[in-house]
Amino acid sequence: MGSKNKGRTMMDVGADGVAVITIINPPINSLSLDVLQSLKESYDEALRRDDVKAIVVAGANGKFSGGFDITAFGGIQEGKVAQPKPGYISVEVLTDTLEAARKPSVAAIDGLALGGGLEVAMACHARISTPTAQLGLPELQLGIIPGFGGTQRLPRLVGLTKSLEMMLTSKPVKGEEALGLGLVDAVVSSHELVNTARRWALDILARRKPWVASLYKTDKIESLGEAREILNFARAQVRKQAPNLKHPLVCIDVIEEGIVAGPKAALWKEAEAFQGLLKSDTCKSLIHIFFAQRGTSKVPGITDRGLVPRQVKKVAILGGGLMGSGIATALILSNYTVILKEVNEKFLEAGLGRVKSNLQSRVKKGKMTQDKFEKTISLLRGVLDYESFRDVDMVIEAVIENVSLKQQIFADLEKYCPPHCILASNTSTIDLKLIAERTKSQDRIVGAHFFSPAHVMPLLEIVRTKQTSPQIIVDLLNVGKKIKKTPIVVGNCTGFAVNRMFFPYTQAGLFLVERGTDVYQIDRVITKFGMPMGPFRLADLVGFGVAIATGMQFVENFPERTYKSMLIPIMQEDKRAGETSRRGFYLYDNKRKASPDPKLKMYIEKSRSISGVTVDPKFVKLSEKDIVEMIFFPVVNEACRVFAEGIAVKAADLDIAAVMGMGFPPYRGGIMFWADSLGSKYIYSRLEKWSKMYGEFFKPCVFLAERAAKGAPLSAPVELGKSRL
Repeated sequence: MGSKNKGRTMMDVGADGVAVITIINPPINSLSLDVLQSLKESYDEALRRDDVKAIVVAGANGKFSGGFDITAFGGIQEGKVAQPKPGYISVEVLTDTLEAARKPSVAAIDGLALGGGLEVAMACHARISTPTAQLGLPELQLGIIPGFGGTQRLPRLVGLTKSLEMMLTSKPVKGEEALGLGLVDAVVSSHELVNTARRWALDILARRKPWVASLYKTDKIESLGEAREILNFARAQVRKQAPNLKHPLVCIDVIEEGIVAGPKAALWKEAEAFQGLLKSDTCKSLIHIFFAQRGTSKVPGITDRGLVPRQVKKVAILGGGLMGSGIATALILSNYTVILKEVNEKFLEAGLGRVKSNLQSRVKKGKMTQDKFEKTISLLRGVLDYESFRDVDMVIEAVIENVSLKQQIFADLEKYCPPHCILASNTSTIDLKLIAERTKSQDRIVGAHFFSPAHVMPLLEIVRTKQTSPQIIVDLLNVGKKIKKTPIVVGNCTGFAVNRMFFPYTQAGLFLVERGTDVYQIDRVITKFGMPMGPFRLADLVGFGVAIATGMQFVENFPERTYKSMLIPIMQEDKRAGETSRRGFYLYDNKRKASPDPKLKMYIEKSRSISGVTVDPKFVKLSEKDIVEMIFFPVVNEACRVFAEGIAVKAADLDIAAVMGMGFPPYRGGIMFWADSLGSKYIYSRLEKWSKMYGEFFKPCVFLAERAAKGAPLSAPVELGKSRL
């Protein structure tokens, strides 16, 4: 599909009369339409041949199959690729050819059997796996449901409750667990795998082992009444956790159809539902995010030069506060040796203590053994001076946002660190050119901006200046990959990509509140849209100190387009700091549960009078649609500037930045993808109208105006020659 080397299967018949059919489509043996067609042909041949008594299905190079070829989805959605007729694969190939065959088949599973890969394996009459192979149906992550019979066979092999959990969470199980569940019939090492599967297939033929068609197994399925209770409970959970998503409910309906009307009828319903979901906006958005996430580590002019990442073994971190300790945790969890430097004993103890408690919470949750805890924490050492910096490969500075302090630190680092050492700053807003001002090593200075809490949040912004060498970026991309972060490479400016795109988020909220929209109503609407929290709950979480400091950076750098409200400073003056002081826009109990504060009105009235704004009845009764647009269109507008200035290489990187850095709902495809679903013309016209009524804060940027005039998508590539990178 889309590649020059077509995927295929290969058949090899042994002297024992077993035909081994191998799926070949590197790197993960995905099931393109070519592969599925070839699988059917190999099967038909094996069934015709008299010298074939039984069949084993395996995958080349230690991987069974990673599932249906996702690159084909785009082609099918755009109508460029002819789609197989509904039910062709699930009914004709897997059910009527594989499962109904007069010769027994066994799947030999190594590496991974995900999505369509597991569905092929479940259509075989038995499954043998290696202990660490991953088996799962992660289709719901892409906005679709299993489409090759998975909704019918998985419940019949592992029971309703476990199959619902596996499908709804998209979490795979390992071979060992799969054996306990009944998903596989035996677990063996990879070098014994194919031979064990061959013997097993011959044993089925000789009736020494059971010949099972999973589609018709009934021993794991509850009575209709009980089954309905389980399914209704799952529906209630889905409605609560993912109220904006339809496809998990469709999945439950299709499973239920199998119990009510029988599995064969349900295969047709599954096929029909799969086709419908494939064309849905949710599926298009999630597939966009899937590829966008894999594309962030490809940077033109950097990753296409053949540079090899250098080995980073030892990392030093300056500052053991929340960020420094979180970064240290992420690094030691991935086996890096880490030195944590602080200015005095007290701060150092606190920093090391934070890392310890981060790891201990993993032990408590059962994610880490005590033994692994001891080994991991032994990689960390605390120091008070630069003596041990002489052999570090990378330094990450994570001290408070103070320019002269950072300048002093980088001047010191240059003296103590070896000449190959990467000098990184975790600043979230300060221009790197300023930080590097007093050094000669500007080619080694780079931003490594983690998001809080650093050992949990998946995004890493790699910030380069005009001087940063490509080698340093390649090294840092590699470190990002090893610590399981999704990196995006951005240019240097105030706020970089994430914080800069989202500075209007809170400001737009303040604009609405001063004109009469209710704080709590705004947060409710934005959460309903799919954000983890609205702008005011977020300001409380971040803390008013940080909110004011970063807000000031934007006011100074973009004075013409910031909305200046005194609401947060007024509240801070009255000893409200957000969640840490248990009082911000909300009141907090000792379990951090937020509740509305009736006293908030007083502060809002005060800030209104300073801004010289009066309540406008229109804003008091603002519709949900208007709230969403007035909060997010200014964010889209700023994202357009970030893209037009070349701060981001491609629009898809901004989508990933919004999803992973701010929690923008992935099923809306990210900030630029979502904006394009509404159209540049519409967004421009709304912003233009508001800017005439309410001022520069809403004024559409030149890039947005140009795209709207042409009716062009916002995410189409920017003409070259403008990039800041």
